[in-house]
Amino acid sequence: MDKQTEYVLRAMEERDIRFIRLWFTDVLGFLKSVAISPAELEGAFEEGVGFDGSSIEGFARVYESDMIARPDPSTFQILPWRAGEKPTARMFCDIYLPDGSPSYADPRFVLKRAMKKASEKGFTFYTHPEIEFYLFNKPVGTDGPPTPIDNGGYFDQASSQEGSNFRRKAIFMLEQMGISVEFSHHEAGPGQHEIDLRYADALSMADNIMTFRIVIKEVAEALGMYASFMPKPLQDAPGSGMHTHLSLFDGDVNAFYDATDEHNLSPVGKQFVAGLLAHSAEITAVTNQWVNSYSRLASGAEAPAYICWGRNNRSALVRVPSSTKATSARVEHRLIDTAVNPYLGFAVMLNAGLDGIDNGMELPPGAEDDVWSLSDRERQAMGITPLPRSLDEAVNIMEHSELVAETLGEHVFDYFIKNKRSEYEEYRRQVTPWELEKFLTVL
Repeated sequence: MDKQTEYVLRAMEERDIRFIRLWFTDVLGFLKSVAISPAELEGAFEEGVGFDGSSIEGFARVYESDMIARPDPSTFQILPWRAGEKPTARMFCDIYLPDGSPSYADPRFVLKRAMKKASEKGFTFYTHPEIEFYLFNKPVGTDGPPTPIDNGGYFDQASSQEGSNFRRKAIFMLEQMGISVEFSHHEAGPGQHEIDLRYADALSMADNIMTFRIVIKEVAEALGMYASFMPKPLQDAPGSGMHTHLSLFDGDVNAFYDATDEHNLSPVGKQFVAGLLAHSAEITAVTNQWVNSYSRLASGAEAPAYICWGRNNRSALVRVPSSTKATSARVEHRLIDTAVNPYLGFAVMLNAGLDGIDNGMELPPGAEDDVWSLSDRERQAMGITPLPRSLDEAVNIMEHSELVAETLGEHVFDYFIKNKRSEYEEYRRQVTPWELEKFLTVL
């Protein structure tokens, strides 16, 4: 028994923890949970907990449904929203098949596989997300659009303290769970907020993002609000992105930093960005996986719609922030939205960047202008091409991507394409309020 497992078993006894929730995600990024008692935990570490994989979105077919969830003791945390009750803890799980091999459908395994590939090249992959979300008054989902809790704007100290109180409670709860927060503020939309997590390796961060979503929703519920990570919940307000800063470290050395370069970006960093750009259209269906994701990308402002990079250019797909310190050299991927499956999203971004390094891709000239304000002819002359403009287009491009197929594995790749095509076909059949208002009385 390793030290981490021993620590968890000892903590269970010392803290009188009565339930342990075992968490994992399905292919689309929805959190799943099974609760076990302390008496079952040692067996769960040794043998795992069996479940019906055919009942989990994208995991298995009915005739091969037996699967095993094995908790990762390094992810042990007590759930702080159970204050006043007997403590409940949680751990993330890795999913296995009955023969002991890792499940091909486990998003956590997909990311682990990509990170192993980076490790074999000497790199550790770090991410730092800026997570945007909306807070609405209840009830939500009835007639009409949701009502934001405030009318604040970017960085506003709103007259209503609801948002500030919410962020304070949420940050306190996140830090109780070992998730470090760097910044928080009101975003540009009414009721829109942002909390930035301190950088961590990609696997830990993906676990943190899944935990973050639960914490935000729990705090909102406790305060009589509703929190939404929908990419574009309000037609006339900004969408919610998850701008993510990426870096590779070789041991303690930031592989993206070069003090001799004009902008301190190393050849490895430039090749990584070139790989991200080269594969951007292919990975968009993963980083922006919902029909609604493309409403955000169509809105302009700071949501990218074109494949380019720039230095401190927030209209670009990839931004290279100014950096004078070796430890802070990084690139910012601005496409990914807040409703992504973080395990799959990080995996395709990492492998896209690594492909740029492996093939010595050359970084094209950076965009210095507001890309949205340029004409199509101007963008074409600069070699700037558009991102997919719908989920249908994104899936069609992804279907022909060797990189995405290799990253996700055959099972996840095939399921993902089938599921997203079904979602788009369902969407196509809808008659929207806009169509009724536009056409009903004139046609």
